[in-house]
Amino acid sequence: MTNTTISTVTIDGFNLNAQQVVSVARGANGSFAKVALAQSSRDALKQSRDYIEATWMHDEAPMMYSFNTGVGLLKDTRIKVEHIELFQTQLIKAHSAGIGEPFSEEVSRATMLLRANAFASNYSAPRVEVVDRLLAFINAGIHPVMPQKGSVGASGDLAPLSYLAAAIAGFDEAEVMYQGRRMPAPQAIIEADIGPVQFDLKAKDASALINGCTATLAVAVLAAHDARHLLTDACLSLGLTLEAMRAEMSAFDPRIQQARPHAGQIKTAQVVRSLLKGSTRTTHEARAVQLPDELRRTDIPYTARIQDVYSLRCSPQVYGPVFDALDYIDTIVDKEINSATDNPLIFSKDEADGGGFEIISGGNFHGQYLAQAMDLLAMSITDLGSICERRVARLIDPTLSWGLPRNLMSGVRGVNTGYPVVQCSLSSLVMENRTLSMPGSVDSIPAKGNSEDHVSNSTWCARKAATVVANTQYIVGVEMLLAAQALTMTEELLKEFKLGEGTQSAYDEIRRQIPACLEGDRWFHNDIQTAHSFITSGSVRDAVRAKIGQFV
Repeated sequence: MTNTTISTVTIDGFNLNAQQVVSVARGANGSFAKVALAQSSRDALKQSRDYIEATWMHDEAPMMYSFNTGVGLLKDTRIKVEHIELFQTQLIKAHSAGIGEPFSEEVSRATMLLRANAFASNYSAPRVEVVDRLLAFINAGIHPVMPQKGSVGASGDLAPLSYLAAAIAGFDEAEVMYQGRRMPAPQAIIEADIGPVQFDLKAKDASALINGCTATLAVAVLAAHDARHLLTDACLSLGLTLEAMRAEMSAFDPRIQQARPHAGQIKTAQVVRSLLKGSTRTTHEARAVQLPDELRRTDIPYTARIQDVYSLRCSPQVYGPVFDALDYIDTIVDKEINSATDNPLIFSKDEADGGGFEIISGGNFHGQYLAQAMDLLAMSITDLGSICERRVARLIDPTLSWGLPRNLMSGVRGVNTGYPVVQCSLSSLVMENRTLSMPGSVDSIPAKGNSEDHVSNSTWCARKAATVVANTQYIVGVEMLLAAQALTMTEELLKEFKLGEGTQSAYDEIRRQIPACLEGDRWFHNDIQTAHSFITSGSVRDAVRAKIGQFV
């Protein structure tokens, strides 16, 4: 795996990064990072909570939203102190209205971590015991079962987070995943021995747990992380196809990129030049070799290809915007990781103003930043997958690949078919991605009696972006697979020509995992799954880095 294991992540609400979130959510080599609360955060949480208990726990205290008032259109209804704990419990029950299949365990882990980190900044005012309970669940491997559907990304991810809160509180109705088994939360708490089964929620505890777009953020962190690796792998699959096609390399000349100096475009061309350094397959001499299925005109010289089709020649101009988009998306995700996103928030007052704390209502729970970023992620990765699929289509068509064997087929023609249906499957993923890349962040339906009259739809935006990334992992992996097949099938005819330093390393790793298909069709499903693992495990990119160093 590319990820490195971090033994302990200490959270303070201000310094958590995406790689640490991944190390806690996914771990590496079967090992997960543990999580601890910084002492500075522990002290700050106690200070603010002591003030709350001493100053506001009476029925004459100022009305503070969701602390001693109802929520939504009940914001003007005071909750008496004697009913506050019951209110917190009932709040979870009323909002546990999620629908559909649950989020994955890694999303559940990331959600708990991100919620705890938001609390660590001391803007949300739950008790420190709530943070400790979240961390106990993470460190014990107890993962609340949270339905994916039901949040509109305003007032936060109320529905999914309510299931998390119910598990933390030990509700009988709440379910969790623990050691590979789905079970009631109380059972897991007992088996893991992490404290009392029933965990009482006091003023602001439940409302802090369920407020904020933290499920959205958990999905977004993981999707953006995967997209970054996917783009690196798409550079490798591009490089392999350029070698298989004996492509013209003039389109990657640095002078062309400087004439239109977008950072991502410049970077893409530089990466390709690095991967293909030393290649002689992409030379006029290699193109002079006629392949068996090539239909070559006799009235023009072999040097007259001049320029390649767009899926090859314009790859810097298509990949470049993806690099730039991911840079922007990362800035949004990084800020959100260390943001307080519930309502209301608590702030310390200057001593000149009498000291203590005040509570201010606002709208940090609104998920529009994440919604738009995830829409951009979906659109960018959809187009990345689209150009990769077009290159795969060329690899199997000798009229478009300058003579590569039809369908990259081996064995007896007709008896064997080759790879056209594999390419067709990629087409289905591209079409699915195109539908999923339609923006969700521009959609808004007023909710809760019109008290939420504009919503972000952020959870759906993140979920569909994650699906686009997952689909495109297959597309890029299969481009590697078929480009390698093309290289092997033409190896003897082009034995005098060599691959670039990076592409040779990628090719060697692919062949180490998947032997070339040279004796007729086989169960291609297995090859597709292994090709997919090139992306999810990082094995090919790691092999290239071991040979030529960091190339992206």
